[in-house]
Amino acid sequence: MSATGRRRKSRELAMQMLFQKDVGAQDADHVRRVFWETREDVDADTRGFSEDLFRMATSREEEIDRLIQSHSVNWRLSRMPAVDRNLLRAATAELLGFPDTAAAVVIDESLEIARRYSTPESINFLNGVLDSISREIRPSLPPRSGKRTGI
Repeated sequence: MSATGRRRKSRELAMQMLFQKDVGAQDADHVRRVFWETREDVDADTRGFSEDLFRMATSREEEIDRLIQSHSVNWRLSRMPAVDRNLLRAATAELLGFPDTAAAVVIDESLEIARRYSTPESINFLNGVLDSISREIRPSLPPRSGKRTGI
């Protein structure tokens, strides 16, 4: 698997752990322990980055949820589909905690994961919220057009 493929897999696994924590109302340590019991085939680099994203998302959960809420016009977090909510949490954690990763990469990767786990209607919503969050976190960025190859 390429480095890009491992990073996407890490993001996907982080979203899955966040989903499990959210929907199962479970403690982060319990989720992490149980989650990895059945995933022995995940290489150390992939697991490490997904753990980093999960830890960032859970340790800064209140801040991340406030950011998402403030950029989700007319949507309460509790009313969002769980996959979308946790994709937003993982991506926001990466935007906050990993400034060396370009915001466009974080957003595009989140949209690719959404294509696999969410609905087609979610893509524009996720793109808009993440673009807005990224401009607040990293204000020197130009706005995204919302148009990219493959959308």
